Amino acid sequence: MTETFTVPSTTTSARRPAKDAVLAAAVDQAREALLEGGAKDVGDHLGMVLEADRLATHYFAATSPGYEGWRWYVTVSRISRSRTATVCESGLLPGDGALLAPAWLPWADRLAPGDLGPTDRLPYVAEDERLEPGYLATGDPEEDRIAIAELGLGRDRVMNRKAIDAAASRWYAGSQGPDTAGTKAAGANCAECGFIVRIAGSLGAVFGVCANEWSPDDGKVVALDHGCGAHSETDVPPQGHEWQQSAPHLDETDIEVVAVGPTAASGPDAESSPEEEPIA
Repeated sequence: MTETFTVPSTTTSARRPAKDAVLAAAVDQAREALLEGGAKDVGDHLGMVLEADRLATHYFAATSPGYEGWRWYVTVSRISRSRTATVCESGLLPGDGALLAPAWLPWADRLAPGDLGPTDRLPYVAEDERLEPGYLATGDPEEDRIAIAELGLGRDRVMNRKAIDAAASRWYAGSQGPDTAGTKAAGANCAECGFIVRIAGSLGAVFGVCANEWSPDDGKVVALDHGCGAHSETDVPPQGHEWQQSAPHLDETDIEVVAVGPTAASGPDAESSPEEEPIA
């Protein structure tokens, strides 16, 4: 099967290259060049493209597993008035439908949440869309106290509203939100628990931090309508004795009386002895 390939011409002339019978006949020479170069699984000849005057490329199918849609190429040329083709270069190129690796992305762009390790450091992002300029001290004690101490704005950049909303949605839908099995079995929510630590800012209206060492959420941000079995104001309802004592198979407090019979030395001539008392 022969395919026709359309590639941009490398010549600066508007004139299309003429047919070249010498280069077109160099199919076996091109295949031999591939094999000598170490190419394996070279399939059928797919066709030839004239790149310019006396310059052409032959294409062969690549039949190696995993290389569907790829093709071997061999570029051949000849000098003017020569009847001999010369191999210029060869290699492997992807064709239509070829399996290709994803486009390369810099490390900072392909990093996803959860990829960062404890000792890793992210590069500085000057135009982080999640941040906006913070608040710089003005020298006015009251104004600076409100902005810095109460609102926590004394930083170069702070989260913008879009980033805060995204964090709230992510936390609320997670394992510390209200829609969990533990919340449904708790009997009360975190807002009523004595171990909840409120946080400042707009997020404090919905979230707090659990400070109960017995809770599975200790040290985590939890929704105020979340809950767990370590709630400070709930208790396990009475359910009777957890373990019933059964009657023992052996009563070690009772006394068993055992009668001692005659010994092997006793006989008709044996001196009779008074009946021995039972041994307790």
